[in-house]
Amino acid sequence: MLKVQNLTKKFAGKDALKGVSFEVKRGEIYGLLGHNGAGKSTTLGVILGMVAAGSGEVMIDGVSVQKDPRKALRKVGAIFESPAFYDYLSGWENLRVLVGLSGPFDARVAKEIVERVGLSDRIHSKVGAYSHGMRQRLALAQALLPEPEILLLDEPTDGLDPEGIKWFRDFVLGLREERGMTVLFNSHLLSEVEQMCDRVSIIRAGELVYEGAVNDLRDDRPGIRLTATPPEILAEVVGRFEAEVMPGGRWVFPEETRIAEVVTALVNAGAEVSEVTPVRRSLEDVYLEYSSQSQP
Repeated sequence: MLKVQNLTKKFAGKDALKGVSFEVKRGEIYGLLGHNGAGKSTTLGVILGMVAAGSGEVMIDGVSVQKDPRKALRKVGAIFESPAFYDYLSGWENLRVLVGLSGPFDARVAKEIVERVGLSDRIHSKVGAYSHGMRQRLALAQALLPEPEILLLDEPTDGLDPEGIKWFRDFVLGLREERGMTVLFNSHLLSEVEQMCDRVSIIRAGELVYEGAVNDLRDDRPGIRLTATPPEILAEVVGRFEAEVMPGGRWVFPEETRIAEVVTALVNAGAEVSEVTPVRRSLEDVYLEYSSQSQP
């Protein structure tokens, strides 16, 4: 449904994107991960034709955004950066005005979508009185009004409370289940990505450093969180057992290692052991490894 090919972009002579490429399959929920400034929003801006790429191409259902943006973006709905509305108009009036800028406004379809996003009771109130969560729902209604086949969302849950985040997650999953909607969104909330996405890309300093299935991103190798003093004895002993230190203080030992022998070696070396806890590598651990690697 979406193909991003070798995108590059510079701002003030500095690389913002360095050959970013990935594909989103039809009916897939795909996540872009990365620190602030990594290039996630720039990538979405290029996809939407709002940012000119230095080189590369974006194809939406086989149509080039660079060569025929009007046709390519006809199947796209989006929330990009902070949604902007006219505060002195009602939610309904905002939808009528904003949707009318790019095509006809269908009141029947709009009413159905407003009901679906849970704004029916407040759609005729002025947007200036809306909470942040209500504005996000209005933005989602605007994105869905063209009845798109692919939805692009830029940090859609930013600033929402836990209840709002869960509502958004359930809503997007429902769109995919009921309508086969393709969704691409960027986020820094790893728990949401883990629960929603089929596949993810990790962008670091404008470069794609990982792409794959969420299940492949997790690493279920068992490990041990060891706490012992003094730390130099801990480091020496676990090194003797050829353990690998991972983020969060987790040690991964060779499969044949008996942890009881490690603890005995620590005690015999004069260490005081205060914690021995089995743990598994989390999505967050792996994300931090990819996003924090030293630049070449």
